[in-house]
Amino acid sequence: MWPNPRIPYQMSSDRPRLAPLNGKPLMVNPVVAIEYWPFDRPMPRGILPAPHGRPSEPPDVANYSWVEYGMRCGLPRLFSLFERRGIKASAWMNAQCADVYPSAAERAARDGWDFVGHSWFQRSLKEVEDEEAEVRRSLSRLEQLAGKRVRGWFGAGGGETSRTPEVLKRCGVEFTHDWLLDDLPCWMTTKEGPLLCLPYTWEINDVPMWAVQGQSSDELVKRLSATLAVLERELEQNPRVLSIGLHPHIAGVPHRVYFLEKALDVLMSRSDTIFVTSCEIADWFVAADKTGLAELEAALKLRPSAGVV
Repeated sequence: MWPNPRIPYQMSSDRPRLAPLNGKPLMVNPVVAIEYWPFDRPMPRGILPAPHGRPSEPPDVANYSWVEYGMRCGLPRLFSLFERRGIKASAWMNAQCADVYPSAAERAARDGWDFVGHSWFQRSLKEVEDEEAEVRRSLSRLEQLAGKRVRGWFGAGGGETSRTPEVLKRCGVEFTHDWLLDDLPCWMTTKEGPLLCLPYTWEINDVPMWAVQGQSSDELVKRLSATLAVLERELEQNPRVLSIGLHPHIAGVPHRVYFLEKALDVLMSRSDTIFVTSCEIADWFVAADKTGLAELEAALKLRPSAGVV
């Protein structure tokens, strides 16, 4: 019996040893979500509740402005701090940003950021009538912008339907970040063949940390320090992927950028650390993993509903 219909259970301590990328076992993936929240739709999230106990209805100028500030002022700060350090981030982009925020989208492409599909605008695939058309349109627009194929996906809000993994495979997607269940990549079963799952996190992520939990601005540095203290022991056994989830309207405000810079500098000072993009993680794992696909196939044969999701 599997705990979920997609990925067989395996403790991290039982995973085969993998050769680290360039001899660096700690792989840091800075993720910047570049999103379009349409003015005439309900905001996906808000910083300020509506007054007088009334539900927020469009136009929700207060919360729209919160997000738009990120695109106007927060994102340039993020571009600058990564450029100064020679770090290429993973850009998880709503594809319509290429048309709504063309200068920002073009800057991400020019800086060599790694584009990952993230829906057309900030709307869950559960709300889309034709899921496959949404994915194909999103990938196509990002590929026009990047000038190359877009290989990965993260659903808006991390949302999937029961069909999403099959849709992604049919659309040529090689990996997804939707399943946040391991510190290393793993293989997922779909009716269209295996799909690679790459790590992501809700723990070192600005949305839960600051927009939901209301932590202090230095919380990122505190969490990073504690995380590194534990991962240092685990790195002796296997590499680890450390994701940092960022949104321009949250991490890009001055009092948080200050601590983000400190966190990045701590990581850059380490001799065991390498900054990577999503595609670089996927390429490393596919080359280093010698048993994962065979283990998935063997687990499917032992499951009564083998091959059926």
